[in-house]
Amino acid sequence: MVNDTFMANCSLNGKVALITGGATGLGLGIARCMHAAGATVILVGRRSEKLDEACTCLGGDAYRYQFDITDWEAHEQFAKKVLDDFGQLDILVNNAGIQYKATFQDVRLEDMSSTFDVHVKAGFALTRAFLPSMMERKAGSVIFISSMAGFIGLTNQISYAAAKSAIMGLVRTFSNEVSHCGIRFNAVVPGWFETPMMLKAMGNDPKRQEKVLNRTAMHRFGQPEDIGWAAVYLSSEASKFVTGTSLVVDGGALSGF
Repeated sequence: MVNDTFMANCSLNGKVALITGGATGLGLGIARCMHAAGATVILVGRRSEKLDEACTCLGGDAYRYQFDITDWEAHEQFAKKVLDDFGQLDILVNNAGIQYKATFQDVRLEDMSSTFDVHVKAGFALTRAFLPSMMERKAGSVIFISSMAGFIGLTNQISYAAAKSAIMGLVRTFSNEVSHCGIRFNAVVPGWFETPMMLKAMGNDPKRQEKVLNRTAMHRFGQPEDIGWAAVYLSSEASKFVTGTSLVVDGGALSGF
C-alpha cells in the first residue's frame, strides 16, 4: 500500500507537460524524466531538426512545436493551438535560455535586453497565456529554471545573473497572486551541469572548471536528469503543498567554500 501511494504521488500519468528549450541540454533532461514518469511531453524550440531528434529519442507521447518564444504577438495564439491539440496543459516548464559571456564594460544594452527577453519576458508572457485554462481547471504546475548566478556572483555573466535573479521574483509573485487557484509556481536552481551551454561558458578554461569543482561538495558536474527528476517532483502530487520556492540542485555548490 505504501508503495502504491508513493508511485501515485510521483506519477505524471495523464499529465501534459510543455518544456521550452526542450530539445537539448537541461530541457531534454527534463523531458526525458517527465516522459519516464508518464507525462505526454511537448517540446518547444526554434530549431526544427533538434526538435525532431529529441522527439525520436523520446519515442511515443512526445510532440514538438517550432515556436519563437520572443514573438510577443503570438503567445495567445500559440497557447490556443496547444490547448486545441491536447485539451489541457498541466505542466509548463520555462527553461529556454541564452547567455552572453562578457565583462560589465563590454555588455551592450541590447545584450541585456535580449537576455531578459528570453528568460524573463518570454517566460512571463507564456505563463500568462496558459494561466486562464489552468485557473479554470484549478490545477497546474509552472516551473521556471533559474541559476546559481541568481545567488552568487559569477564573473562575466552580469546580464544572465540579473535575468536569473528576476525569475525568482516572478515565481514568488505569481505564487502569491495565483496559487489560491490551485496552481503552483516554483523555480529549479541548477548548479553546474554538463550541457552545451555550460561547456560553452566554461570554454577552454581548466582553472574555472577546477574552481567550480572545488566548491562543489560532490566534486562533479551534474547530469541533466538530476534537474529532470527535481522538475518531476515539483510537477507531481508529491509536492502538492510546495509553491513560491526555489529548489537548489547543485551538488552542494551553494553551501561550499
